[in-house]
Amino acid sequence: MPNTTDRGAKPYTVDTLWQLERLGMPSLSPDGAQAVVPITDYSMQENRSRSSLLLLSTLGGEPRHLTACGDKDAQPAWSPRGDRIAFVARREQQGQKDDDPQLYLIAPDGGEARRAATVATGIEAFKWFPDGKRIAFLTWVWPGEQGNKAQARRMKAFKERKETGYVTSEALYRFWDHNLPQGRVVHLCVLDTTTGKWRDLFEGTSLELTRCEPDAQAFDISPDGRRICFVHDTAPDKRIDHFLSLAEMELATGHVATLVDARGADSAFDCQTPRYSPDGDRIAFLAAERGRKDTMPAQLAVWRRAWHGEAASWEVVSSAWDHHAEAPIEWEDDGDALLACAEDRGCRRLWRFDLADRRAEAVHPAAGASGWVSGYDKRAGTTVVVADSADHPARAYVLLPGQAPRRLERCNDAILGPCQLGASRVVHVTGAQGDPVQMRLTFPPGVDPDNPGDKRLPVLHLIHGGPHSVFGDNWHYRWNQQVFAAQGYVVACVNYHGSSGFGYAFLDAITHRWGELELQDIEAGTDWLLAQPWVDPTQIFAGGGSYGGYMVAWMNGHVNAPAGQPPRYRAYVCHAGCFDWVGMFADDAYTAHAREIGAFYWDDMPQVLRQSPHAFAGHMNTPTLVVHGAQDYRVPDAQGLAYYNTLKARGVDARLLWFPDENHWVLKPRNSKLWYDEFIAWLAAHRGPLPDHTQAPGQH
Repeated sequence: MPNTTDRGAKPYTVDTLWQLERLGMPSLSPDGAQAVVPITDYSMQENRSRSSLLLLSTLGGEPRHLTACGDKDAQPAWSPRGDRIAFVARREQQGQKDDDPQLYLIAPDGGEARRAATVATGIEAFKWFPDGKRIAFLTWVWPGEQGNKAQARRMKAFKERKETGYVTSEALYRFWDHNLPQGRVVHLCVLDTTTGKWRDLFEGTSLELTRCEPDAQAFDISPDGRRICFVHDTAPDKRIDHFLSLAEMELATGHVATLVDARGADSAFDCQTPRYSPDGDRIAFLAAERGRKDTMPAQLAVWRRAWHGEAASWEVVSSAWDHHAEAPIEWEDDGDALLACAEDRGCRRLWRFDLADRRAEAVHPAAGASGWVSGYDKRAGTTVVVADSADHPARAYVLLPGQAPRRLERCNDAILGPCQLGASRVVHVTGAQGDPVQMRLTFPPGVDPDNPGDKRLPVLHLIHGGPHSVFGDNWHYRWNQQVFAAQGYVVACVNYHGSSGFGYAFLDAITHRWGELELQDIEAGTDWLLAQPWVDPTQIFAGGGSYGGYMVAWMNGHVNAPAGQPPRYRAYVCHAGCFDWVGMFADDAYTAHAREIGAFYWDDMPQVLRQSPHAFAGHMNTPTLVVHGAQDYRVPDAQGLAYYNTLKARGVDARLLWFPDENHWVLKPRNSKLWYDEFIAWLAAHRGPLPDHTQAPGQH
């Protein structure tokens, strides 16, 4: 259904985008009466962000800021007693300035936050124990050292070293945009919040948690506080694509039992996100049968403790539900159902999965509604969700039984109120293999999707990355459809074969033949658009990032008009795009390529080249803006530079935007503004009437 967003006449720009406050994951008080969320605002002038904590009443009343003097207050979590809120931050207190994130405690009625402890190696993530007196946390430690003092000495020596070289024998040594801490691993520790003393549960063992962005979803604490369940890589050499096993530690003895063995009888399964049931006798977790195929979805699974003479066992409970479940997992209070998020045809819903009848029910957005849930929490029958859509940034809502969702804040209303946004709608086209393919359209402000008028409009394809992700009904900050629509474009987002949320068969269809079906789907979207009387057939553009960047490079080598004919696409924008699958072996996920492409390059070079844009460089002739960041380790910047250099060598019109201080994304406010400005200017430079000659560049 089309939606109208007539608010006012003020134009919507990238400056407006960066004025918006961004809500994070909520945490509910034990009685469900209040929620705390991190809220981040940005300064274009200072080129930085600040995060604080915001208290929301689920019973009514105005939100209020709980913290104000911090800089990056994050990961708030209400204590089980309801008397304190813990969070991670870097602050200065009692003359001591944090070099690394530390854990802070604050009363919900305000006052000064206090540092719970000083952990020399910093704190990554944490969870409260049920008694409200202890906290389990994660930190990167030198495994050969014992105690905080020894860790502090190593940290001091490391920071004072004069050498800058990174030395390792590990297969896994960097991730997305950072080198993993040299010589350190992730341990699980327990802190007494009264004394500030803590102990390392993994000290003196070979145990460690995942090195790839470890967070609080990697472990859980039993309701009686006697056990901790966690997932970890049991192989001696850690790799990004290893499967994780499910294990449990008895805190009194330190005994560790493997519950689901990713290297033994259960070797086909990768385990994630353990969560104890209210009675502690079961553990829910996500299980992906990636040993069967790398693209297999994460499904809800339940491990059951031995009881009444029956051995402990586990099973996948959502195998008949064709969805990819995502963290976090929560149990309903009665233990009869699980809560989890999962994408659903361009939306991301919170679902309630009933364990008895193995049936999933949409909680929010409800069936038939649209939107994107980014976070939730539930306590005492009250649920708070943070959700956005293509029409608005994230908002916090309370869900109470028998009542419609009620919004808890008005954070960005004053900024967006005067702006007129473009309306959006969803259409379906017949794509590859005759399958229906979803295309989301966002129209320029003031244009009615049902009656666009007589004016011919330019089109901008935005092609999502992944490839197993989606351009959904959500508010995108890095590729904001409204910013481009405000420039007069109809923004088209095709959820091609390989996209998530449309069932496993649709997602897996592109495996071992990247580029083939996706291009057919995007071309089908373009054909549909060209058939509309309100589209200017001479003004079609395309841009994409990551795998979307791969796709525009692929299109440049595969979609070319004959000499003397007008081009199908006037210009491309390739952000962080994959160009050469052999050169991509420099990335952080190099061992995963063969499973998706079908071979390592030394085993079957033709199979790799068939899916590599650089192999088709001789056909590339469409003007392209190439964007890349030097700190991108998922798609190293040599990919973008090689693509740009190739176009220049062929005499194709090209422009390079290279950031020495950005990663796979462009996160700094001023750099983001430059990104949007260059993107929009590049399109504008290639709009207008076609030149008299249509001889393609690079054809001699």
